[in-house]
Amino acid sequence: VQLVESGGGLVQAGGSLRLSCAAFGSIFSDNIMGWYRQAPGKQRDLVAVISSGNSTNYADSVKGRFTISRDGAENTVQLQMNNLKPEDTAVYYCNYAWGTDSSWGQGTQVTVSS
Repeated sequence: VQLVESGGGLVQAGGSLRLSCAAFGSIFSDNIMGWYRQAPGKQRDLVAVISSGNSTNYADSVKGRFTISRDGAENTVQLQMNNLKPEDTAVYYCNYAWGTDSSWGQGTQVTVSS
């Protein structure tokens, strides 16, 4: 499965950004897609994931500010990020998971200035 990300960029604190990810290839219907992020010198952490049944899970640090959604027909997932904070600065990676299989996007930089 290939993942193509778009969005990201530079924004001031309090601003908003929207990330999108499209999946191509052999897509199985019962999958989980989501976003992870990695700041310099830190491990890659979960931001938000959504199942094919639209069940969601968010990191505590983004609850109430970020919203994940998906279009099953288009095999896309979006992350709406509001009220961004400097600590949200990181490379954001899209992920597709089905069983033990997992695919990653190339990553997109999100930078939030104070």
